[in-house]
Amino acid sequence: MAGTSPVAEAVSRYAEPLLLGMQLELVDVQFRREGAGWILRLIIDSTTGIRVEDCVTVSREISTYLDVEDLIGHPYQLEVSSPGLERPLKKPADYQRFVGKNAKLTLRESLEGRRVFTGVLIEADETGVVLDPGSGGIRFAYDRITKARLVY
Repeated sequence: MAGTSPVAEAVSRYAEPLLLGMQLELVDVQFRREGAGWILRLIIDSTTGIRVEDCVTVSREISTYLDVEDLIGHPYQLEVSSPGLERPLKKPADYQRFVGKNAKLTLRESLEGRRVFTGVLIEADETGVVLDPGSGGIRFAYDRITKARLVY
């Protein structure tokens, strides 16, 4: 999870088992300053798609948890949404699920003078992914990837 803040990490720990029980997946949790305020953003998904009712239910559950735990000592906005067409790829299972789809990877350090690669996910395992940007497959270890998402 991208949750590098203690709030995002705590919410992730609480939300993952909760969502699994609802047949939903926690894709990402972000807690950051945007404009003049703070946003706690949860991105959820399922194999059958996300309905508005799913977002409402998760929002209520997370809101109750936050009220009880009192994790955030200042005003914030809670946002729960689906990942959309350009879904972030966070875990090895995400990459494996979307083999055959187009993805954009941003690397920590340049490879052959580039940090951004776009192409078809050819394969994925527990240690990395093979992406074909049109010139043959290139293997990337997950620890070299800083950001990845599907492209439509």
